[in-house]
Amino acid sequence: MASVDTTSFLIIVVFAALASVFVVTLAPRVAIPVVVVELLLGILIGPHVLDIAQVDQFTDFFGNLGLGMLFFFAGYEIDFDRIRGRPAELAALGWALSLVIAYGLGGVLAATGVVLSYLYRGSALATTAIGTLIPILHDAGELRTRFGTYLLGAGAVGEFGPILLITLVLAGSHPIEEAALLVAFVALSVITALAAMRSMWRGWPLLERTFEASSQLAVRLAVVLVFGLVALAVSLGLDLLLGGFVAGLITRMALHGREVSVFESKLTAVGYGFLIPFFFITSGMRFDLDALLSSASALLKLPLFIALFLLVRGTPALLLYRRVLDARDRVALGIYSATALPLVVAITTIAQKTGHMRSSTAASLVGAAILSTLVFPFVGLRLRRARIAAEQGTESVTEAEPVSTPAPAGA
Repeated sequence: MASVDTTSFLIIVVFAALASVFVVTLAPRVAIPVVVVELLLGILIGPHVLDIAQVDQFTDFFGNLGLGMLFFFAGYEIDFDRIRGRPAELAALGWALSLVIAYGLGGVLAATGVVLSYLYRGSALATTAIGTLIPILHDAGELRTRFGTYLLGAGAVGEFGPILLITLVLAGSHPIEEAALLVAFVALSVITALAAMRSMWRGWPLLERTFEASSQLAVRLAVVLVFGLVALAVSLGLDLLLGGFVAGLITRMALHGREVSVFESKLTAVGYGFLIPFFFITSGMRFDLDALLSSASALLKLPLFIALFLLVRGTPALLLYRRVLDARDRVALGIYSATALPLVVAITTIAQKTGHMRSSTAASLVGAAILSTLVFPFVGLRLRRARIAAEQGTESVTEAEPVSTPAPAGA
């Protein structure tokens, strides 16, 4: 059995709580994503700064559970009824264009010796951290706006597409075999989704009765679905990100048309209150700060990668959305789409394990992703702050009951 470092576990739990205290204290003035604070605190308590906690098998296990839950919420927030049609089409075209730009730039960097492999660099640059953005967008009320619909579409494709890349290309050595396993996984997931939707509709009254009971049946079923699909994906040789993401999609489809605010709040408490902080804090503890600070080239790569995030994900927003968004909103969409973190951490981890990325480059990429998550949502909110309230007001008028037509004079 794996030994348990109870001191490190307790320190991680304590600093996860401190991250929330820090964010709640500054929330009225500064929109700082809690995941950034968790990463920075992880760096602080890790081996390169205070060295008061270590990542062992036990904490790493909880970190992986947190990663699965993070991508569960990323999949859960995708409302296909909202993004179908033009938002989904533009998102797919935009990500394809991002890949072309990213691999082109990655090839140039590889040819000049700045990086070792264009494939991993390009894949990391073409990501969007929609799972990280969701809490920020939700708190700002952006998810209920027209702009939010296009952002959800761009973020969904910008996260799911790279997950497929990790599963089929980056993490495996046999693409054809991985593709066949992916098809099998999707088939099993579809069967699970159909069964879940059918049983959910029939048994919803029973599930509702457990919301305030100690049995918590609905929450337990959701947890079984998440970790069951994660385990299935891993057992098939696929990435656990895919299992969590698909579990979120299935849950969203199964609960379609239901009032689930209480259910969602309980899942949020389990995910963001406990498991997800483990992933970000342990990722911060693994961050190689020495490799970043001890190399001048690594420090120079930091602003380079931030600029490339904006170029790769921002260009499609500026070019493809001209007919549906004005210039200010296109800039905001590009900035939001350039926010990257969880998948960058995953891709750099795989690249280092396979010898396709230097530790200094990985530290620069992750550092740039941390800064993007800290700065870009704040800039996006500043660009959109005045319009969020206006768009919400428009939607509320649209959704309100129609005003009765006044009776003719003399009636």
